[in-house]
Amino acid sequence: MFKALSKQSQLISKRSFKVGDKLTPKVPALSNGIFEDSPGNAINLGEVISGVNGKSVIVQLPGSFSPACTLTHIPGYLSKLKDFKAKGVDQILVTTVNDPFVTKAFKDLQLKIDPKTTEIPVRIFSDSKGEFAKFGNLLFEDSIKFFGNIRGYRAAIVVDNKGEVLKTFDEPDKVGVAETSAENVLKHI
Repeated sequence: MFKALSKQSQLISKRSFKVGDKLTPKVPALSNGIFEDSPGNAINLGEVISGVNGKSVIVQLPGSFSPACTLTHIPGYLSKLKDFKAKGVDQILVTTVNDPFVTKAFKDLQLKIDPKTTEIPVRIFSDSKGEFAKFGNLLFEDSIKFFGNIRGYRAAIVVDNKGEVLKTFDEPDKVGVAETSAENVLKHI
């Protein structure tokens, strides 16, 4: 088992999201295994990012339905949509290493709890293969003991409509909700 873990960790990218990085439609990790609502609805995150006039905030979750994601993190963003819009954000994009059926159920629950997403769209995507998280060096092996497989740690990325990363936020412990909270991201946009 330990050999398998070390082999898997060798596959994890050494690259990190940094200010100035480009998340464009041509980046394979933005379309390889990214789905919205079902495996029949493949998405290219680069196209979603370039499809708006302003900025996008990408929020990476460790897992749909985990307590912090469900009760704190995403509800925080939903409650601040007007504030994000006022700062030039046109959409909130949520990614997580889950299958598309789980992310659809998570989206339905979140929007049922707070359906007022008319200010700006909130879209939740399945990073079913973990390729987006891997590309951003967001995978962490400690997640195995909680989720059963390698997941992406909690992060937030602000990008413009050309796909340029403007600001990044990472949780030092990988799972907390402080640096990546809606309130903190808003302060720094």
